[in-house]
Amino acid sequence: MAGNFILPFQLESSALRGRIVRLESLIQDILGPHDYPAPVSQLCADMIVLCALLSSMLKYDGLFTLQAQGDGPLKMMVCDMISGGLIRACATFDREDITDDMQASLSLFGKGYLAFTVDQGAHMERYQGIVELKGETLADSVQNYFQSSEQVRTGIVLAANTQRGQGILLQHMPEEGGQNSEKGGSNVEEDDWRRAMILMQSCTEEELLNADLSAEDILTRLFHEEGVRIYDSKPVSKDCRCSPERLLELLKTMPQDDLDHMTVDGQITMHCEFCNKDFAFQPDEISRPV
Repeated sequence: MAGNFILPFQLESSALRGRIVRLESLIQDILGPHDYPAPVSQLCADMIVLCALLSSMLKYDGLFTLQAQGDGPLKMMVCDMISGGLIRACATFDREDITDDMQASLSLFGKGYLAFTVDQGAHMERYQGIVELKGETLADSVQNYFQSSEQVRTGIVLAANTQRGQGILLQHMPEEGGQNSEKGGSNVEEDDWRRAMILMQSCTEEELLNADLSAEDILTRLFHEEGVRIYDSKPVSKDCRCSPERLLELLKTMPQDDLDHMTVDGQITMHCEFCNKDFAFQPDEISRPV
């Protein structure tokens, strides 16, 4: 299977559930319009894979957002995904303070946090979880969040560059009472989890970035003794959602004083950070209901 997709799976021997995300062109589609320094591009690629992994594990109808923010030269990085599989990402940073030869590490954010937000519209309560940016990678912070805030065992391996990315997420959902009644208790659950983590961590960066090695091949190699069951894939695609029509409707909601302040040389220009495009409007286009 080729392309950009999310592949759900389950380990039959332990009932652990997981996802493998494979992005062959989408990362380049998202990063291509930008001229990010190498470390920013690398961290953004990692975040895109993480966002796809995390959103695919949730049951929601709306928007999932993963955002990292700090007081360092890398001010903010955000990636969001609509439940239908549409994803986008961008970064805000001090260009003079980040160069191509710097390491792509969380230290670029300085002291900061990672936020997870699920927004299902006006009729559903908005959920947000926040955790300190801690560890070597964004994946480290994600795993720390699940361990400290959700008490859900979560393992992640991923590899990404500006050309492609792939990641695996495995979770153990505790059953009621903290035991697996079918297998005889928590000791067996602990053994299952440890074995699954050892197997998953054996997957190398070279394997994850190998375009000739399919997602199914990786899962079979890692978990064939666990009885891996692979379900139907779900496509993922880039969608910025910044159409001129939507931006015009937004302008119509703004006070006239703000519109006057935004007007330069007879036009209003709005810039989209996600797709790095400018959209120009004439003031007389912004008609208001009488």
